[in-house]
Amino acid sequence: QVQLVESGGGLVQPGGSLRLSCAASGSIYRIYVMGWHRQAPGKERELVARIGGGGDTNYADSVKGRFTISRDNAKNTIDLQMNNLKPEDTAVYYCNAGIQTYNTGTKNYWGQGTQVTVSS
Repeated sequence: QVQLVESGGGLVQPGGSLRLSCAASGSIYRIYVMGWHRQAPGKERELVARIGGGGDTNYADSVKGRFTISRDNAKNTIDLQMNNLKPEDTAVYYCNAGIQTYNTGTKNYWGQGTQVTVSS
């Protein structure tokens, strides 16, 4: 059994910052790509940022220069530092990871989501 647990969401004013964290736990043999997606009301879920095991990163154009994803392979965690937040960043943010377990192979796992609201 694998779990992804997010934390760090909340309400922030435009121009402010938040840091999201995600921790993976369970019968983990290896974690491949980890990342953050978001879904705003009435919109499809979209990729925000992702990071490979070697530290290679990809970002959505809308967050480049404002968001930074980082990873701690020893702790099976990723963080998303979000700066200069804008109202259009308001969404539920989901952590996801490709994880190989000891007994069920490799699957894509999702966290439960954490709400980020940017409003004055």
